Amino acid sequence: MTHPSTPSEDSVPDIGLTAGEKETFIRDGAIVRRGAVAPALVDRARSLIEDWYRAELDASLIDTYTQRTFAPHLGSHPDLLALFHHSGVEELVGSLLGDIRPVSTVQIQIRIPDDQIAQAQPEKAMHVDGVACPHLDPEELRTFTLLVGVVLSDISDPRGGALRYVPGGHLQMAEWFRTEWSIGMTDQVPPNIDAEQGTALLGSPGDVLLMHHLVPHAAGRNTSTAPRVMAYFRVSHARHDRQRLEALRDP
Repeated sequence: MTHPSTPSEDSVPDIGLTAGEKETFIRDGAIVRRGAVAPALVDRARSLIEDWYRAELDASLIDTYTQRTFAPHLGSHPDLLALFHHSGVEELVGSLLGDIRPVSTVQIQIRIPDDQIAQAQPEKAMHVDGVACPHLDPEELRTFTLLVGVVLSDISDPRGGALRYVPGGHLQMAEWFRTEWSIGMTDQVPPNIDAEQGTALLGSPGDVLLMHHLVPHAAGRNTSTAPRVMAYFRVSHARHDRQRLEALRDP
């Protein structure tokens, strides 16, 4: 883990999750730590993405960006990885998971306002990452342990393309994976989860979402006037690869 040697404008206190936050995580599968990432770190990361958005966004690749990542060449940029490694977020994750595998890439997700692009951006139905994704072979699992999302734009309106997740849905998904699901199925979630609207993740730049991999989530249209920008880190416990199927069935 990275620990700045001296305090700076980028650093935040090394504070692990509280007992109350851990209880909420066990119950809901997700917690939000407000203002966890220092403004200087957020500003550098956001500036990089905004520059790419203005100069290099290729409208013909919207589907690909949405399924994989926007600004793919920034996936290992130090100023984006700093959101995880130099912000205190890595320590937060460690206080929850213990030993984790190295985190070396970031996914950038932007929900573009409807009136700023001719081709409609695909919505994302309720799903869990890495299981029966449209761009993966149905028998290929790309699961992990924890989704870490850093808010990089103001998200005050649920209609602005906010991530929507189902609190407690990790427990329902585990039951489904235990009793009904098998490798090769193309359904991403059971019908009752697919019908959920979910809770919108609203927040300000620097807020951080820690969400269990099994929590189903979705993203819809952005009918606001500003892009919604998130940086996501997919974190795996050191033993995840050895218990990939077990982890789907037991959160």
